[in-house]
Amino acid sequence: MRVRAITFDLDDTLWPIAPAMVNAEQRLDAWLRTHCPRSAVAYPIEAMRTLRDRVATDNPHLAHDFTAQRRLSLQTALLAHGYDEGHVEAAFSAFYAARNEVQCYADALPALQRLAARYPLAAITNGNADLDAIGLNHLFRFCLYASDFGAAKPAPEIFHAACARLGLPPEAVLHVGDDPELDVAGAHAAGMRCVWLNRGGALHAPAATPDLVVRDLAELAEVLDQFSAAA
Repeated sequence: MRVRAITFDLDDTLWPIAPAMVNAEQRLDAWLRTHCPRSAVAYPIEAMRTLRDRVATDNPHLAHDFTAQRRLSLQTALLAHGYDEGHVEAAFSAFYAARNEVQCYADALPALQRLAARYPLAAITNGNADLDAIGLNHLFRFCLYASDFGAAKPAPEIFHAACARLGLPPEAVLHVGDDPELDVAGAHAAGMRCVWLNRGGALHAPAATPDLVVRDLAELAEVLDQFSAAA
């Protein structure tokens, strides 16, 4: 396998997203109780989660933009109770800071450092993680956000855009991600090589066949070293 660059998914590939989101929801709730108590009473954590889901359902044109969905949810929760846009932005800032307090998988940073020494790395994400705030930005050439691009994985176009920014044809770029549809099928449809990062050892196979299946990123780095040595 001749690889000239690697793109990565972020959430649930480099870190588990669920603990970060729970932390962010709790941080937001605490902030609201201090600064916007009327909204906090009306929208405790579960109610805020329901509101966020409803906003996503009612605004399919924002399906690729989680930041816009969150801000719209906060506008709905706060403006109706007498708070202003300044409160909305401050509430979002509290939420977003906590959302970026992720705990990387133990294998992620060593593998990224190892791979970045040999390949250009980029990220393609449907989420809104800030690699600079997380402390990984220096390892990546860029992060392509679905919110900025205007379409989300598994759309082939977002993968093609990443390849174009790398200056490489899709067949020269390897995509790594945990999601069988968004990452594996999406990259496959875009003509890229793809790695299914199957951390949980799921038995069901993706609809599109990945080029590699690994249990963690250390295994990926080792396999690519072996390919390189064989070549």
